[in-house]
Amino acid sequence: MLKTLLRPASEYFQVIKKVVRPFRIKMKFQGPEARRDASAIDDYHGTKIADPYRWLEDPDSEETKAFVDAQNDLSKPYLDQCPIRDKLHSRIKEMWDYPKFSCPYKRGDNYYYYHNSGLQNQSVLFVQESVDGEARVFLDPNTLSEDGTISLRGTAFSENGQYFAYGLSQSGSDWITIKFKQAPKAEDLPDVLERVKFSSMAWTHDNKGLFYNRYPEQDGKSDGTETTSNLHQKLYYHRLGTNQSEDVLVAEFTDNPKWMIGAEVTECGRYLVLAISEGCDPVNRLFYVDLEGLKDGINGLLPYVKVVDNFDAEYEYITNEGTVLTFKTNLNAPRYKLINIDLSRPDMEHWTTLVEEDEKSVLEWSGCVNGNKLMLCYLEDVKNRLFVHDLSTGARLTQLPLDVGTIAGYSGKRKHTEIFYQFVSFLTPGTIYRCDMSSDTYSPQIFRNINVKGFDFSQFETKQVFYSSKDGTKIPMFIIHKKGLEMNSKNPVMLYGYGGFNISISPSFSVSRLAFIQHMGGVYAVANIRGGGEYGETWHKGGMLGNKQNVFDDFTSAAEYLVEQKYTCPQRIGINGGSNGGLLVGACCNQRPELFGCVIGQVGVMDMLKFHKFTIGHAWTTDFGCADKPEEFQWLIKYSPLHNIRIPPGDVQYPSVLLLTADHDDRVVPLHSLKFIAELQHVMRTCDKQTNPLMIRVDTKAGHGAGKPTAKVIEEITDVYSFVYQTLGLEWRD
Repeated sequence: MLKTLLRPASEYFQVIKKVVRPFRIKMKFQGPEARRDASAIDDYHGTKIADPYRWLEDPDSEETKAFVDAQNDLSKPYLDQCPIRDKLHSRIKEMWDYPKFSCPYKRGDNYYYYHNSGLQNQSVLFVQESVDGEARVFLDPNTLSEDGTISLRGTAFSENGQYFAYGLSQSGSDWITIKFKQAPKAEDLPDVLERVKFSSMAWTHDNKGLFYNRYPEQDGKSDGTETTSNLHQKLYYHRLGTNQSEDVLVAEFTDNPKWMIGAEVTECGRYLVLAISEGCDPVNRLFYVDLEGLKDGINGLLPYVKVVDNFDAEYEYITNEGTVLTFKTNLNAPRYKLINIDLSRPDMEHWTTLVEEDEKSVLEWSGCVNGNKLMLCYLEDVKNRLFVHDLSTGARLTQLPLDVGTIAGYSGKRKHTEIFYQFVSFLTPGTIYRCDMSSDTYSPQIFRNINVKGFDFSQFETKQVFYSSKDGTKIPMFIIHKKGLEMNSKNPVMLYGYGGFNISISPSFSVSRLAFIQHMGGVYAVANIRGGGEYGETWHKGGMLGNKQNVFDDFTSAAEYLVEQKYTCPQRIGINGGSNGGLLVGACCNQRPELFGCVIGQVGVMDMLKFHKFTIGHAWTTDFGCADKPEEFQWLIKYSPLHNIRIPPGDVQYPSVLLLTADHDDRVVPLHSLKFIAELQHVMRTCDKQTNPLMIRVDTKAGHGAGKPTAKVIEEITDVYSFVYQTLGLEWRD
């Protein structure tokens, strides 16, 4: 029955014959046959590993460009031919067209907030004199490029609120240019800072300048299309009104080229706190500088004091009372706690615990407001809880009411008497609350509701289940679908996961998911697998380094649960993940091809033996390991998506595969996806049972995802669900 709903392979073959010339097609479905370089072989500790598509690591070669063009010539007609594509695009665009707001935040005497009227490519920053006053545009990124591909990436107001620094990214690249405005007039200032990436923006409290990070000049281009490693990040101080060439180098670590320098000026303005990290693990060294003690001001390398000189734990600055600084840490507390460190006697033996680790919840973030109130946000079974504590004693004062979901935005500073926070869930676009913190009674009031016009959320429901992974570990999973769903094993399911870098995948809102559920009869599932931060550092470590296979087992067990509970069948399961989640679906596709109907892998890490050689990939070795080390090579070679493509046994074929990447992705460079699809198409080229399409979509003027203009987002979502519609054999429901 299901097979009759799928597009016949013969018809698909007729489509691709017309679009891939002059490349020769040897099979029913695969795209251009890429050149294999038999001489490209690497030796890993005595093990020879072929790398026949090494030439795809050069994004500027004519051969790579021809390969990309040929692949797009294959995928675009297939995606365009989807019979409901125009209807799908119109519906997603219609649902997307609703006003979106961020939490207001106060800087100086004015309030600022982001607003998108609906379909604007970039959200606009507005300013108003009071929280309910008339708003006017302060910065509109949509005026900076016709196609919306210039986006904001990082902002910082001076302490007095009179100056505004903001980073601009082009085409989604991680490289930014920092510019400045006078506030609240929004007058442009001449200062421009280049070669900035992964940067702090920390103003000194004299409002004369800010600390920021940049990288040294390198050979070749630095526009987001390069693959050069990002090493030797340095910290500079820029004085407003001067040329960047006059900026002062204040910190560098020449013996440790991978180190990155997080810089923050304390709320009192006296101290510069340096958090030194080497990778993505939640650990950092902790140094500080007494800015008031600088006799000659900021005129050279700063005399920092080392408080923690190892990578054993994470220390995140929260607030301070004189020399006593409060940090969030996972030191002997995998679910995190708050501690106080007195800089007048900083030895660990004098540290004190302010708020103990919670036994059931993970402390995600904390902030100080109204002088002595601490806001603590916890994650309990992947649902946020919000509490008020006393700064001096750490005692819990109250819990603020919160539905089942996520706090997606928060604003409030120690010198302010109010906070704003935004709540979202799978079925809540956003509710912004305002709470007066100046009394001992706390009564959050709805400040703004965000509504999607013409959509009845009451028709849908969300449930959370806990299923067993391969080793018996209980894994939480959210399942969203229409009420009254018939459990008949034929429902199409999209299963999403991430599983890495201590990142928790908590409830979020997405109109594209709802379009899939409403119009394709779909079920959307989010598996909170190990490797993330849902249950603290123990959960993270359970899915990193030598434990990475747990992540894939957790994900495939989620699919098995959905089949066992008769939500669906393997042929109707689509799996989706991006970045580290792209690695996830690539590995699971190799390991269990019979369990899935289609695979959507976005900007995925696919070459686990060489990822550390490109851009910021070296920072991921803390989560993955590194093939340069013999033991870690043995971990990586077992699951690396690129190196584990095999013709499945029996009558099993690979599920339909759509990879997505972009030319300006300098986080996970496109070569990962290009090499994977080339190898996949090559291996399956002589396999007659393979009738499912295997293809890639390579976007232009786009990066890893951040800052992507709305028009491009909607276009990409339309292509993804057009692929899902055709490969899972779906039907449109009005």
